[in-house]
Amino acid sequence: MTQQIKTIAIIGVGVMGSGIAQIAAQSGHTTYLYDAKAGAAQQAKEKLAATFQKLLDKNKITVEQADAANANLLIAHELSDLKSCDLIVEAIIERLDIKQSLMDQLEAIVPETTILASNTSSLSITAIAANCQHPERVIGYHFFNPVPLMKVVEVIQGLKTDPKHVETLNQLSRVFGHRPVVAKDTPGFIINHAGRAYGTEALKILNENVTDISEIDRILRDGVGFRMGPFELMDLTGLDVSHPVMESIYHQYYEEARYRPSPLTKQMLEAKQLGRKVGQGFYDYRTGSKTGETPAKVVERLESYPTVWIAADFAADKKLLEAYLTAQNIQLDTGTTPQADSLCLLACYGEDTTHAAKRFNVNPAHSVAIDMLYGIEKHRTLMPSLATQADYVQAAHSIFNLDGALVSMIDESTGFVAQRVLAMVINLGCDIAQQNIATVDDINAAVRLGLGYPYGPIEWGDVLGSDKILLILNRISELTYDPRYRPSPWLQRRVTLNLPLTFTA
Repeated sequence: MTQQIKTIAIIGVGVMGSGIAQIAAQSGHTTYLYDAKAGAAQQAKEKLAATFQKLLDKNKITVEQADAANANLLIAHELSDLKSCDLIVEAIIERLDIKQSLMDQLEAIVPETTILASNTSSLSITAIAANCQHPERVIGYHFFNPVPLMKVVEVIQGLKTDPKHVETLNQLSRVFGHRPVVAKDTPGFIINHAGRAYGTEALKILNENVTDISEIDRILRDGVGFRMGPFELMDLTGLDVSHPVMESIYHQYYEEARYRPSPLTKQMLEAKQLGRKVGQGFYDYRTGSKTGETPAKVVERLESYPTVWIAADFAADKKLLEAYLTAQNIQLDTGTTPQADSLCLLACYGEDTTHAAKRFNVNPAHSVAIDMLYGIEKHRTLMPSLATQADYVQAAHSIFNLDGALVSMIDESTGFVAQRVLAMVINLGCDIAQQNIATVDDINAAVRLGLGYPYGPIEWGDVLGSDKILLILNRISELTYDPRYRPSPWLQRRVTLNLPLTFTA
């Protein structure tokens, strides 16, 4: 049986706390504002009044709704003022000792029926509740900034949390207009956990000197469809936020290779090159907008082109490439083996061009690989081998520029850029499901809403082809010997049984 929540208190009224207070007040709950800093609660109330006025001016709420929301906001001058609250949400500093101390203080004030929730993004709910007399009423309630716009909230069940409180906060979240996703008390919960793959793999690619920051962002933004490239995103978030999360999850999982951070972000953090907030990160923002992005390179139409011989791991990829080349009046070499002077176009997965050329038994000096995982409609990624002759590189680049689409020409990488990043995103989502941290539906919803990905990670595997994802991971693992790329059992079993990744028994 769920508990009816009428009165809510927010402790810590910074950006996050104020955001939670806003949706609580707007949903008709009496909402107390408390902050240890003198005057902070009053300032937060005034800022929220200004926010309601802006919403009113934009006709997003009525006069009556604005007045009601303002009336629902009350100032708490002492913790003891919160003794009658049904739910208290703390949004204070991310320090375990301080959060534990606060819980101790609250337990001395409130009745046993009061739910004590933490908005922590990285600390264990079980640890926060460890010293409590009633740890069963302590629960995680993790929102994302800006709270009114980010319509997802993680409800985290600590080891001793009473399940009825999970359902209570699920219902409350829906009243707020947010999608609740339920997570076990594990490092990073769902969203920060699932988000590790995107940035860390991009940093690994950068560290291997595969291509530059701009091209990685361009491939993943313009090609794959992420809202922002990984380096743009880290600049927006700030390395003072993202790097500690990388390190925290890595260490909390006892140096699990999948979460390995990059020395580069540590270096940039020490240099205070944090991103937009300081005017400089991976890009330069000192003019007020992003500068320093390297423009895409275009190779104009050549006087003549070599014939093109295609080898592909998947028949559909070969058919798509043949259709494109034919439309651009490029002559195809349709022999079972390429002619001596043909450009060998290799649509491979999980390999570098050197190993693909060896597997297809073609001349690496005439070979260029192409990433077909995300298609070729908007953007193409090409990858010559270490030995590919310059004229063949130029010809391949020009061919795929002919219809006006952008091309990224990268150095050799086991699995290009998009293949590596997407395979890691999908594999990590599968591993979260394998650990039963959350349901498949909640994992997918959390990532779509919390990270803004085009698809949730597990459903994305089905969209792209789970057999392709497994092939990428297996080949990268074989070539690199790096355990970070080992496929999740969740992924392996479903591909083997020809079941969708979203299948649950």
